[in-house]
Amino acid sequence: MSTIRTAISAGALALLPLVATVTAVLPATPAHASASLREHAAARGKFIGAALATSPLANEASYRNIASTEFSQITAENAMKWDATEPSQNQFSWSGADAIVDFATQNNQQVHGHTLVWHSQTPNWVQNLGADAMRSAMQNHIAKVVGRYASNPAVVSWDVVNEVFDDNGNMRNSFWYQKLGDSYIADAFRAARAADPDARLCINDYNVEGVNAKSTAMYNLVRSLRAQNVPVDCVGLQGHLAIQYGFPGQVQQNLQRFADLGVEVRFTEIDIRMQMPRDASKDAQQATYYSNVINACLAVTRCSGVTIWGFTDKYSWVPDTFSGQGAALIYDESYNPKPAYTAVHDALAAGGGTPDTEAPSKPGKPSVSDITATGAKLSWTASTDNRAVTGYDIYRGSTKLGSSTTASLTLTGLSPETAYTVHVVARDAAGNTSTASESTSFTTLAGQPGGPCTATYRTVNFWQGGFQGEVTVRCTTAVTSWKTTLTYPSGVNVTQSWSSTLSATPPTFTFTNAAWNGTIPANGSATFGFIASWNGTGVPPTPTLS
Repeated sequence: MSTIRTAISAGALALLPLVATVTAVLPATPAHASASLREHAAARGKFIGAALATSPLANEASYRNIASTEFSQITAENAMKWDATEPSQNQFSWSGADAIVDFATQNNQQVHGHTLVWHSQTPNWVQNLGADAMRSAMQNHIAKVVGRYASNPAVVSWDVVNEVFDDNGNMRNSFWYQKLGDSYIADAFRAARAADPDARLCINDYNVEGVNAKSTAMYNLVRSLRAQNVPVDCVGLQGHLAIQYGFPGQVQQNLQRFADLGVEVRFTEIDIRMQMPRDASKDAQQATYYSNVINACLAVTRCSGVTIWGFTDKYSWVPDTFSGQGAALIYDESYNPKPAYTAVHDALAAGGGTPDTEAPSKPGKPSVSDITATGAKLSWTASTDNRAVTGYDIYRGSTKLGSSTTASLTLTGLSPETAYTVHVVARDAAGNTSTASESTSFTTLAGQPGGPCTATYRTVNFWQGGFQGEVTVRCTTAVTSWKTTLTYPSGVNVTQSWSSTLSATPPTFTFTNAAWNGTIPANGSATFGFIASWNGTGVPPTPTLS
C-alpha cells in the first residue's frame, strides 16, 4: 500500500484517500487577527494559494516576500504547461517548473501542478499527430511530468485535464476531442494515477462557479467518470470573474453538489476584474466578491481552498486579454494591499458570516427608447434587496443580451429589422436572483448599406476535418457595435467562436460583437476567432465577407 501524502505545513488540510472524509487539522490556538492569509486559512482547515510567474519570482524581492509569507499553496502560472515542459517531442525542459517546486519547498508550501492536458499552449507537434500517436504522446507526457515530482512531498495535486466544455455545456471541439473523442479524458486521469498514486487529480474549467448548463455538464461528466472508476479526485472551479457581470448564482450550492459526489472541490484561478479606472466603489464591490468566494468555500467541508490567479496587478493576464479592464488582484501594481486583500483576510479570520439567501425584488417593466438598427436603450424601476442589488441581466428568452450595474442599459450588437422581446433579472452579491420583470417588445430599424468598418480573414491553423479562422474588424470612425458575415462553400460549418456572438445558417455565418468589445475607436480594430469543421482536404477555402 502506498503512503498517503500529507500536508506539509502545520494546520494545513491533510490530503486523504479518495474514499475518506475530508477532515481539517486545526491548530491548538486560533490565528491572530493580524496574521498572514496562510495562517488564517490553516486555522480554517483550508489552503490559500497564488499562481506565480517565474520571472518576478527570480528578480523581485517584494514579489518573493509576499508569495512566501501570505500563501500556503502555489501554482505555476505557465511553467508546468505543455509548451514549457515539452516544447519538442521527448525534449523536456524543467527549469521553470523546478524553480516553482524549489521555492515551495524552501517556504513550506504545497504545489498544485497546472496543467497536463489542455487545448491551449500545446505545441503544434502534438496537434498534428494522428490519433494513436497523439494518445501515446499524451500518456508519455503525463508519465514524465507527473513522474518527475511524484516523490517530492511538495507537489500534492494536478490539473489533469483543463477546459473540456464549451460555454453551452457541449464537449469542446478541440484537437483532442476531434481525434480521440472524449476517451482522452479518462486515459489522462489513469495515466496520472499510474505516475503518482498519491497525488490528487483534478478536472478544471471556467464559467462553472455557479449552477448553469456548463457546470451541470461538468457534474454529469464527473459522476460518469467516477462510476467507471476513473480516478477523478477533485473539481476545480476557475473563477475569472468581473464585477460588471455580477456574482454567479448558487455558488455554494454548486460546490456542495460536487462535494456530494465524494470529490474535493476548490477554486483554482480566482481573479475579479473591473472596467478601468479603479475607484472606491469598484474596489468595494470587488472586495465583496472576493469575500463571497472565501465564504462559499468555508461553508463546504470538502472545499479545500482558494487559489488567486496571481496576487499583484503588476503581473496579471487581465489587461492584455480584456481591453479596458484590469485591477483584478488583491495587491496593486506597487505591492500595496487593496480592499480585496482585507476582504480575503477578514473572511478567513472570521471563518465566514451569515449567508445571504434573500433575493432582490422584481424589477420594473423595462421601457425602450433610442432604437437604432443595431441597438436600443432600456430603463426600468430599480429592485431593492436586504443588503444590496449589485446588477441586472437583460435576457431575450434564455439568451443574455447584456448586464448593467444601474437600472438602464443601451443594448448593442442587435440585428437590423428584428423583433426583440426582453426582460430584466436583478441579482445581489451573494448570487441570489429576482423574479423576472414583465417583458417588453420592440423592433430594430433597417440597417444602412456600407459603413466605416472592413473585415479581413485568415486561416490560423487547419487539420483533417477542420480549421481555425480569425477575422479582424477595422473601423475608420468610432462605432459602438459591429457585425461580420462569412459565406463559405458547402461542407463548412462553424461550430464555436470567441470574442463574438455567432449566428449560423450554413453556409452563412454571422458574427456580432461580444458584450465587452462592441466599441471600436476611430482607426481601431477588434479580432475574433472561430473553429469550423470541413469535409475537404488541403488549405480550407476563403469565405466571402460582408
